[in-house]
Amino acid sequence: MEYILGIDIGTSAAKTVLFDIKGNTIASAIGRYPLYQPHMGWAEQDPEDWWQATVNTIQQVLDKTNINSHQIKGIGLTGQMHGMVLLDKDLNVLRPAIIWCDQRTQKECEEITNIVGRDQLIDITANPALTNFTASKVMWVKNNQPHIYDRIYKILLPKDYIRLKLTGECATDVSDASGTQFLDVPNRRWSDKILDRLEIPGEWMPEVYESPVVSGKVSHTAAQITGLKMDTPVVGGAGDQAAGAVGNGVVKSGIISSTIGTSGVIFAHMDKVSIDPKGRVHTFCHAIPGAWHVMGVTQSAGLSLQWMRDNFGGMEQELSKFIHVDPYDLMTKEAEQAEPGSQGLIYLPYLMGERTPHLDPYARGVFFGLTAKHNRSHMIRSVMEGVVYSLKDCLEIIKEMDVPIQDIRASGGGSRSDLWRQMQADVFNTPITTISSSEGPALGAALLAGVGAGIYSNVNEACTATIEKVDRSYPIEHNTLVYNKYYIIYRQLYKALEEIFQDVFYIQKDLNNIEV
Repeated sequence: MEYILGIDIGTSAAKTVLFDIKGNTIASAIGRYPLYQPHMGWAEQDPEDWWQATVNTIQQVLDKTNINSHQIKGIGLTGQMHGMVLLDKDLNVLRPAIIWCDQRTQKECEEITNIVGRDQLIDITANPALTNFTASKVMWVKNNQPHIYDRIYKILLPKDYIRLKLTGECATDVSDASGTQFLDVPNRRWSDKILDRLEIPGEWMPEVYESPVVSGKVSHTAAQITGLKMDTPVVGGAGDQAAGAVGNGVVKSGIISSTIGTSGVIFAHMDKVSIDPKGRVHTFCHAIPGAWHVMGVTQSAGLSLQWMRDNFGGMEQELSKFIHVDPYDLMTKEAEQAEPGSQGLIYLPYLMGERTPHLDPYARGVFFGLTAKHNRSHMIRSVMEGVVYSLKDCLEIIKEMDVPIQDIRASGGGSRSDLWRQMQADVFNTPITTISSSEGPALGAALLAGVGAGIYSNVNEACTATIEKVDRSYPIEHNTLVYNKYYIIYRQLYKALEEIFQDVFYIQKDLNNIEV
């Protein structure tokens, strides 16, 4: 029997999943690690935490199955995009990684835009300068930590640090590299023009591969540590969204994925590169050679419900210990007690600023319309509804770009919620499909590994061999009418609060300075 391994370096945990070549999950393991927020809007992690979680989960998967590691024919990597891992000449980490949701770099985004020019930046990288992207993080280190900047030898993304530890190779893939703002996205290579303008040495960039191409092999040291077979091929892999799309079969025109994970993403395959001139959505290289994708991103999708659980879900968390039911399932049951629209309670899910469609690091979360009549069920439901409204924002822009939409597939942790799937069907006013595997990015990464190992001839064949539709949620007409009315209000709230968000940011910044 042959197997393929997918490793996903997420925001809150690493997940390792072993699949057979039909896409069936054989075993999986999760290793969690902390997120550090030393200041408001900052988000950092220790790359060594990622590696230790990866080692532990690989060992757990091998122990659970008792398979011979020789049977694993390929390894695929995926994970959170945009994170900045800086290495010195000895390939040691120079500072904690600044990850995707960090919002400290607005000044650097303005600097990049002034240096390169907004139109040229979009023409080359397919996106405006954003606080989430790697380039602004590197410029922040240049401006604020020159003693670290001067020691940089390589810049890696989160999953690519794991590649380094597994294989000894500094490499990345085109889909993940698209989110650095250093890649020439239409031409699928590092942009000498961007690097030169920003005075960043090209040799700092790792080798860039297409996603199914073998980028290295498991080293003797990594084999001893993990239990994997030495020389097992490791492919380029993909950023979490591109890998998740492969794991959902979003590999041809007309198929869209709607993902609710820590962030939320509407993702569409494109056979030709197409760029939103307003920069509201991201155009990146797809994990399929010669293809691209467009995606809209909301920063705090599942993160919003996690915030609700962590701060107001103590009852559910305690109860879950006794009845062995996930706290999120208990919260969803509560949300089902409230009617669609939450009796006018509307939530803006901007806990970490927002990307699509606002590109606003100053945006903040809001509950609007709260009355004495509202209770916990309304608040939980409004959080879930607000996340879906934010995804509709993304979907509407993709429609504007004339991207065909024939099939929307639910993905991420949110896809396991019947209520969240029904909300998407109602708010989007279109059926929502679920597929046979819920492993998303890990499955996509593993399928890319299968292509690299020669098990499948290409990515489309891999998806055809492993992915099946299993269910559909259809819109309920009454719910759709209610959501259409509240969505109009949802859209107006940001416009009304946009300047106030920025005022609050600077007040808090001044107060923090005073306290220091």
